[in-house]
This record gives sequence, C-alpha cells and structure tokens, in this order.
Amino acid sequence: MKYIITTLGCKVNQYETQAMEAMLQADGHEPAAPGELADAVIVNTCAVTAESGRKSRQTIRRLRDENPGAVVAVSGCYSQLSPEESAEIGANVIFGTNDRQGFVRAVEKAAEQGEGSREIDAPFKRRRFEVLPAGAVAGRTRAMLKIQDGCVNFCSYCIIPYTRGRLRSLPPEDAARETRRIRDEGYREIVLTGIEVASYGVDLPGKPGLADVIEVVAANAGEMRIRLGSLEPTVITEDFCRRVKATGKLCRHFHLSLQSGCDRTLRAMNRKYDTAAFFAVTERLRSYFPGCALTTDLITGFPGETDADQAETLAFIERCAFADMHIFPYSRRPGTPADKLPDQCPNALKARRAHEAQAVAAKMRRAFLAQSVGETLPVLFETSEDGSVGHSDTYLLVKVPSRDLRGEVRKVRVTGVENDRLIGKIV
Repeated sequence: MKYIITTLGCKVNQYETQAMEAMLQADGHEPAAPGELADAVIVNTCAVTAESGRKSRQTIRRLRDENPGAVVAVSGCYSQLSPEESAEIGANVIFGTNDRQGFVRAVEKAAEQGEGSREIDAPFKRRRFEVLPAGAVAGRTRAMLKIQDGCVNFCSYCIIPYTRGRLRSLPPEDAARETRRIRDEGYREIVLTGIEVASYGVDLPGKPGLADVIEVVAANAGEMRIRLGSLEPTVITEDFCRRVKATGKLCRHFHLSLQSGCDRTLRAMNRKYDTAAFFAVTERLRSYFPGCALTTDLITGFPGETDADQAETLAFIERCAFADMHIFPYSRRPGTPADKLPDQCPNALKARRAHEAQAVAAKMRRAFLAQSVGETLPVLFETSEDGSVGHSDTYLLVKVPSRDLRGEVRKVRVTGVENDRLIGKIV
C-alpha cells in the first residue's frame, strides 16, 4: 500500500503520526512518491481552534481530490469532535484521539477490502495510557517520547479536554524501556511531550511527578540530551529545578504556557496562576539554568480584553524577555465557555493586537540572538546546508562551515547572527 500521511497541530500529534508511520512501514507499506497516486491518504487532524478545524477539513478535501479512489482516513481531535462532518467530506475510516494501532489496522483493511470503519469513543471513559513506539521517521537525530495524554485544566478557550479526556501517563518502566530503545537506535536527543506534561503521574500508583520521570529517562538516556515540551508554569518549583538540573542532561530551553500578561484576562481564561507567579518561575529557571531560552504562547483579543489589558500584556512579555513566542489572535471555538462570553473582540482588533505583540517578540528575539554571540553552545547537527546546521541546547539554529557533522553534538563558539540564526565555528 502506498500512503500519504500528514499532520496538523501540536507536537503530540506529530509524535502520534510518526508512531503510525512506523507501524505502517513495519507492515511493509511505503510512502507515495511525489506526484504518485496513493492508495490511502491519512490526516491526523487538529481542533484546538475553529481555524484548526477549517484547515483540517481543507486538507482532507485536498488530499481526497488529489488521490481519487484512495482510502480517506482521519484521526485526531477534529475527527473525535466532528465524526459526522468528517464523513460528509469523504472520510471512510474515522477514528478520534485513541487506539492508533487499531486505526492503522482499519486503514490496511479498508485498502485491502474496501471496508470503511468508524471508532469514536468517549474520552472521559479512558483509563489507560496508549503506549506507542517512540522515535521518529528514519533519518532524524531527535526522537519524541509521549509521556502523558489528556487534560483537566478546562481553560475557558480550549476544547482539548473534551477531545483528549482524563489524565493518563506512561508508566516509568515503559518510559525507561522506550528511552533505552531509541538510545540504542542512535538518536542524540529525546523530547518528552504530552498534552499537559505538568500533570504527569497523577493517575499512576505512588503518583510520581514530572521530575521523577525525567530522572528515569536521564538514567537510561546514555549520551542523549533531554528536551522538554510545553510546560504549565505551576510545575516549576525549587525542588523540580534542583532535581532536573542534577541529571546534567536537560536542554536549557523551557516553553512556558502564558496565554496573557494581564491578570484579569488570565482569570477569565481560567488559568491557574497570575503574572507574579509566572514571573517568579522565569527568575527561578534563570537562576538554575543561566542563559536558558524561555519561550511561550500568547493569545490576543480574548473576549473582554481592553486596550489597557493589551498594554499590560505587552509590558509583561517584555519584562519576561522571551527568546521566542507563538502569538495567536483569539479564535472562537464552539463548545467552550469563552465562545459564550460577552464583548467578543472584532477580528481586525485581534489581528492588530497580535501584530503589536509580534513586534515586541521580534525585538526580544533579536536581543536573545545577540546575547548568544561570544558564547560556546552545544549543538546537535541535523542537516548539511553549505556547511552543517543544527540546534543548540537553547533551541537556536546554528550554522558552521564544517561539513558532515549530522548526528554529532559539538561545541560551537558563536561568532555572529545571520538570518535569524547563529553562525560560529567548532571549538
């Protein structure tokens, strides 16, 4: 079977797509070559915003039209939330956010026998974590390991708790086994990811926390370095920082979920912290990991947000001195409490505020790049591009003139900035 597989949305979706592709290839199936008609098109969908849902539908239609006669298979948050709409636009294998192995078998059966299927469960009835093979598609130097699924934070703008369900965690012994496996396959970096990794372990015997599983992974990682996915700031305690620093393997890049720099807006979002607590976390991380890169997400134009709230947010993000930011105009999502709030901001206002925040973010990005000049950074090289290019432990792109360094971690003395990335020389 020749297949095309594509992903929308978060790193968890990327991880699950890689796992599904590994299963497909293990069964002897191959990706379709560019321009070649596929026997099956697979879309791992996203529904975090209304726009994400629109892009998911658009992608399904495009691949359906480009591959007439192919099995159209969908999984992920959009199909979990909207299986009927998925069927209306041509999907004949429809799964949600669970049972990826069953999904792959259903795709194979549909391609062989022409039988479609639909398996949509109730997310909040799920009790067990679905263990999927860690790693990446062949040729990568960085592998992802999903350690957690589900979310019960119920932020007022977010649909994900209703598509992913209750908290479920990868048992530490399974994390250790998967870490050893990808270590032995030659990967040099492991990324721990999940829907809400700060809640890791609350469902497991003894309630191990995120620091516990990081220590387990570090003990089995060999020479691999460890990178963390998005974090709720509430998990960054003094004890957490002491323990993960002691592993000696953690990359100095922390993506902290902020969403707004205004306390009034944070309360309306049902976030679990205020700006004072968030800023204390940034100082704590910088004290334990000097020179670390702090990145974040920001939503602009949330219902009821005023110009004064926007000014407060812009001042706060500049005070935090982020290395990079993902900035999104608020997107209404039917089914969430925020969709029913009064004082919805016009789209033009949301876009203008996003543009204002982008300008501040760009200035901070330039400052962080500039302060890296003169430093010596460990870089994992991934590609060759008139030299070698890779990511530092602070997740900055770094280019050196030396060739054929792919898969190596080398120390680089940074000499300058070029096109939003660092340049330097091997020490």
